[in-house]
Amino acid sequence: MDSLNLQCGQLDSPDYKNFILSILIVFGILLSYLPQHIRIISLKSSFGISPYFVLLGTTSGSSALANVVSQQQSLHDMSCCKQISGLGCFSAILGILQVGTQCLCFFLILFLFVLFFPRHQHYGVNHRPTTPTYRTALTVAGICIVHALVMLITTLAVGLRRPAALQSWSNFCGVLAALLASVQYFPQIYTTLRLRCVGSLSIPMMCIQTPGSLVWAGSLAARLGRAGWSTWGVLIVTACLQGTLLALGVWFEYLGPDKGHGHDDEGDASNKNPANGGPGPGRGVEAEDGEEGQGHIQDRDQPSEETPLLGG
Repeated sequence: MDSLNLQCGQLDSPDYKNFILSILIVFGILLSYLPQHIRIISLKSSFGISPYFVLLGTTSGSSALANVVSQQQSLHDMSCCKQISGLGCFSAILGILQVGTQCLCFFLILFLFVLFFPRHQHYGVNHRPTTPTYRTALTVAGICIVHALVMLITTLAVGLRRPAALQSWSNFCGVLAALLASVQYFPQIYTTLRLRCVGSLSIPMMCIQTPGSLVWAGSLAARLGRAGWSTWGVLIVTACLQGTLLALGVWFEYLGPDKGHGHDDEGDASNKNPANGGPGPGRGVEAEDGEEGQGHIQDRDQPSEETPLLGG
């Protein structure tokens, strides 16, 4: 009991350097996702963002939140809030607040992704859609919501019925989050390579998040130690893969031969594709010529002084 009080007393006098850094990380997470939210809203489209990237990112965030909430260190810190000051309690739960902020921001991306999902489709030669359908976007949203509910209910059930198994459940959630984060960027990397543009994907977001994830991982590692490897290890994996996607985005947007296309590729593809309601190659000119030709034909059909009495 004395040991518990001693640890709570240490939380009541937090290391202000780590405390300020943790607060800056929370604001950094919010600011890092803000360019992505603004870009989707300003373009009124989520073209170029892979639905499977959104799916894996959102479920990874839910798993990471369940992981950090069920950590023994996190449970201890939250239990100390009854004995320490409000500032000490706030400092103790900053790790949970950081992961929760990231999870919330990715859920907002999910919401905007579905809300501004392009309803028209691009079709290939075989008349099959070459881009994800709106049904796919709705399915992704449903899976993410169900997954978040399962994580919440299971965490509460294990905590209330089998508290001794919480750390094992936390490790499982951490490993699951790491696996999802490890493959999270592969669908988006593939989509960006196939489209050869970033579309609605925000380069400023990745510029902030790639180094920020490494700083965040260092902060969590200092707070949770080696036992929390499943929490801060996810961020290191994410930073490496996001750096790869960032390099591709910079190449296609600023350095490559097709630089500067950005989001316009969606409109070009839509206008050039007859299956999307666009005129298709040469259709607009043909229509105008056809109207003029029809007028000339009508003029030629009108009888005049030179019209022969017998046809043929």
